Amino acid sequence: MSAPWADWDHIVKIDPDKSLVAGETFEDVCATGTDALEIGGTTGMTAEKMARVVEATTAHDVPVYIEPSNVSAVVHHEGLDGYLVPIVLNAGDVFWAVGAHKEWARLDDDIDWARTHTEAYVVMNPDSAVAEYTEADCDLEADDVAAYATVAERLLGQRIVYVEYSGTYGDPEVVGAAGEAVDEASVFYGGGICDYESAYEMRTHADTVIVGDLVHDEGVDAVRETVEGARDATAEIAEGA
Repeated sequence: MSAPWADWDHIVKIDPDKSLVAGETFEDVCATGTDALEIGGTTGMTAEKMARVVEATTAHDVPVYIEPSNVSAVVHHEGLDGYLVPIVLNAGDVFWAVGAHKEWARLDDDIDWARTHTEAYVVMNPDSAVAEYTEADCDLEADDVAAYATVAERLLGQRIVYVEYSGTYGDPEVVGAAGEAVDEASVFYGGGICDYESAYEMRTHADTVIVGDLVHDEGVDAVRETVEGARDATAEIAEGA
């Protein structure tokens, strides 16, 4: 059975602790052409904020997944397509590799395990909130990231390797190294995707590109450009296959 994300070129990540651009709605975000929405953030997460965004986005015809950062912010809604749960491979604090997940399993009796999937994160921007929060070791070269990707797929059975530069545009060679290291796992890339060109370039190295800050800072027209860039890269890859 193929993974839900097998054909995703583009994801919009919505932070419930942030606002949309003035005058824009979640319906507008869903109409950008993106393949899926991830709802989550590193700080300021509450169940109330999460529920508000989930309620608004699941009313439209785009897959919606929660990316939980803490158990208190997880909500269960019949319109959700599932959960994408980060496992931070290079976290200095082991809580973010397994401890937070243990707490979720301990405290939440309503987890739908059939629709719960993990993302093997490699956090690369030392100045990001997620790096500080997880005490991530971001001093990594391309071969380190490739090795993490190999461990994720071969030893841990992960189906998603997420190279996360969070807030800054990453090194395409590093992302490409992760892609070359895996056989069947999908490589997600997030960080600094801001226009057609950046989405196009990173989609040539990753299976799926993710925009986050862009939707909150620049709005849906900018997001739509990145969707076009990712899609055009996918088409070119298919032509060259």
